[in-house]
Amino acid sequence: MTDHKPRVAIVTGASKGIGAAIAQRLASDGAAVIVNYAHSRASAERLVGDIEGAGGKALAVQADVASAEGLQSLFDAAEQAFGQADILVNNAGIMELAPIADVSDEAFERQIAINLGGVVRGMREGARRLRDGGRIISFSSSVVGLYQPSYGIYAATKAATEALTHILAKELGQRAITVNAVAPGPVETALFTRGKSDDQIAAIARMNPLGRLGRPEDIADVVSFLAGTDSGWVNGQVIRANGGVI
Repeated sequence: MTDHKPRVAIVTGASKGIGAAIAQRLASDGAAVIVNYAHSRASAERLVGDIEGAGGKALAVQADVASAEGLQSLFDAAEQAFGQADILVNNAGIMELAPIADVSDEAFERQIAINLGGVVRGMREGARRLRDGGRIISFSSSVVGLYQPSYGIYAATKAATEALTHILAKELGQRAITVNAVAPGPVETALFTRGKSDDQIAAIARMNPLGRLGRPEDIADVVSFLAGTDSGWVNGQVIRANGGVI
């Protein structure tokens, strides 16, 4: 990766949870960060204020990653505010659980549009517009491989993300752009805890060899490594950041 400063990062779904932790970490690493949000404007602007208060650079940008124009607008905003992007983190996603027999067309289409469509559009735009030597980091999940009931559609979108990661890494190798994915296990965020009782959450935490749920900062640490210069020989990989649960 080139040595110009600052590097420019785009983080989708960055207003809260894992995405917010990633945006903060990349900013602390010296990157100027586009903080993408779909609906949570106040949270995104608060995060930008925190980053700027710590001496970093950030800009909140609303965009729907499920739309054809969403990723284009994020790259446009990055280039206008900070310059050509170096890092793309495809973090935006939703999780709607149901047995396959009970999945509605609407729930299926929403997850495909955001979890898979957002990644495809992000990868496509990143392949066209990232600076040579850049980084594309997408999000899978450790549910890929567990094959748990009710996770069918969500897991399918994440399995597809892993396949795309392997292929794009080979397509962009000549430009020294690395393409990797992070597959978290259970992380203590609203996306994971929604709909679960305290007893259920505690039981899941006990299943982990480390005896706890992941924290957003645990995942941001992995993304920081993949986004930095030390990971230049890591390409086309899926890192299962899950505390050893599988």
